[in-house]
Amino acid sequence: MTDNTSNDETTETKSSADETFAWSAEPESSTNPSGQGRDWVRQLQSMIDQLTTQAGPVIKEIGAKAAELAAIAGDKAGPVAQKAAEVTGQAGQKLAEKSRDFAAELRRDTPATDEIAPADPSATADEPPTAAGVH
Repeated sequence: MTDNTSNDETTETKSSADETFAWSAEPESSTNPSGQGRDWVRQLQSMIDQLTTQAGPVIKEIGAKAAELAAIAGDKAGPVAQKAAEVTGQAGQKLAEKSRDFAAELRRDTPATDEIAPADPSATADEPPTAAGVH
């Protein structure tokens, strides 16, 4: 039952604290309505200027480091790309050689078209040639 008195004190403390931050229903005096706003804008501008002044060198350093890393990556990537191009060229030449050999084998194993007798004597000249007749 003694708790009620402590709650009353807490309620009084809260209400007085809340009143200091409460919005007023009346507008500020019309003699200087934008004075406080101008002060806030000046403070904000000052903060922005300070941030720009302090952040400028840091941003420049980050940009310089990024450029250095890009240069290192380019230096390392150049030889790797060159080696990859050489290997790709060699692989392409080997593949072309094997393809030519395979094509020659297919032609050598296939009898000449003059020696092939038609499999179906009822075939007409209007029909497309078969794969055996293609060189």
